[in-house]
Amino acid sequence: MNYKNKAFSRYKIRLIFFVLIFLLLMISFNNVIAQNDFPTDDQVNAIAKELYCPVCENIPLDVCPTQACAQWRALIKEKMTAGWTKDEIKQYFVEQYGDRVLAQPPARGLNWLVYIMPPVVFVGGIVVVYLNLKKIKKSSEKVIQDSNINNDKYLKEIEEALNVLNKKEDLS
Repeated sequence: MNYKNKAFSRYKIRLIFFVLIFLLLMISFNNVIAQNDFPTDDQVNAIAKELYCPVCENIPLDVCPTQACAQWRALIKEKMTAGWTKDEIKQYFVEQYGDRVLAQPPARGLNWLVYIMPPVVFVGGIVVVYLNLKKIKKSSEKVIQDSNINNDKYLKEIEEALNVLNKKEDLS
């Protein structure tokens, strides 16, 4: 019977040990969960930075001083507290106010031109500059060749004039 009591006491010790570990884990998980219940202003502003004020022109929601923007930031905080994701909150504002509230417009419709045109214009500009430099180089070579031909003609006339002058001086 003594053997059974020792086995039972070992079982009790192990059970108490596992219960304590379980309770400690639950306490630590509760602290982590409690931290997510109330988003900080930095977390709210991280989302608000990607949205523009629907009332003011070209002012991000995180720095807009109007009362309406303060209310929208509070709404973002409420949505985050309710467990909404960043994309869900942004989609909510798009549904309410349209694509113009997004800091980065979606690449659909004519908005894709915003993403395509800068590289196309840049490459096109490089091609135009290259072709113009090539054209200038060809035209300058042609001018040099033409000037050499003209210089030979003028040089011959000058030499003939000098020869005529020299003959006149020799005759005098």
